[in-house]
Amino acid sequence: MWLADRWKDYRLVDASSGEKLEYWGKILLRRPDPQAIWSCRAGQAPWNKADAVYHRSNSGGGKWQYYNKSIPERWAVRYGRLAFNIKPMGFKHTGLFPEQAVNWDWFSQLIKNAGRPIRVLNLFAYTGGATVAALAAGAEVVHVDASKGMVAWAKENAASSGLGDAPVRYIVDDVVKFVRREFRRGRQYDAIIMDPPSYGRGPSGEVWKIEDELYPLIEDCMRILSDKPLFFLINSYTTGLSAAILTNVLALTIQKKFGGAISADEIGLPMEANGLVLPCGISGRWEQLEKKS
Repeated sequence: MWLADRWKDYRLVDASSGEKLEYWGKILLRRPDPQAIWSCRAGQAPWNKADAVYHRSNSGGGKWQYYNKSIPERWAVRYGRLAFNIKPMGFKHTGLFPEQAVNWDWFSQLIKNAGRPIRVLNLFAYTGGATVAALAAGAEVVHVDASKGMVAWAKENAASSGLGDAPVRYIVDDVVKFVRREFRRGRQYDAIIMDPPSYGRGPSGEVWKIEDELYPLIEDCMRILSDKPLFFLINSYTTGLSAAILTNVLALTIQKKFGGAISADEIGLPMEANGLVLPCGISGRWEQLEKKS
């Protein structure tokens, strides 16, 4: 498992009984996590000190209950030079998936060591964690998401990280349609990052089902990769989609055409309370290997 264990502003205190307890900066949040199926909390006292707790509704969704009335509407957490604006949202999320830091570190090093300009396409880009990391590593980025609000949030994160003037284009669009248009335009990318949802809708009502759409999308993405691509990253939180599946998909597409190496594994966050790891989805990575002279 790949661990996002270099955080200082974020800490996973404990996870148990379908919940997790996390410090986001100095704010302690308690919210649901379906992976924490065990029932073994390292003491109840920390759980009772949460500044805010997310309660699920029997009819779907839920809401936050605030015990600390001084919690700001949003606040920032940092990962190295990167800064992210955190805001508890209606569906338990905060606008950032901290486990993705392990992927940021991986591709940032590839970009820095490339020795050439790298153009990155970030698909289903959400609030721009990967976008900001790639910009900080020196890449040019095209950020694509179907949600206008998430794209605006991504711009704020870039500005907070001191990257407001970095070479990035923000696009509100359906990912599949955008990739196909980029092919018709003759545009190419040296690296592609994607974090597709299990199910979703584009800005014009386009339906996305990962089991039907992921493989065709990767085939389309192959057509807009440059002659010397650097890396390809797929991240997924879809239950039932395994690391082996991502390995097979990458082997049948990117590796078949460009060679290189594939790795895939779970990603996770270490828990302070007991030293265990909370699994947080899977990632599949392809990278081009350096040719020995």
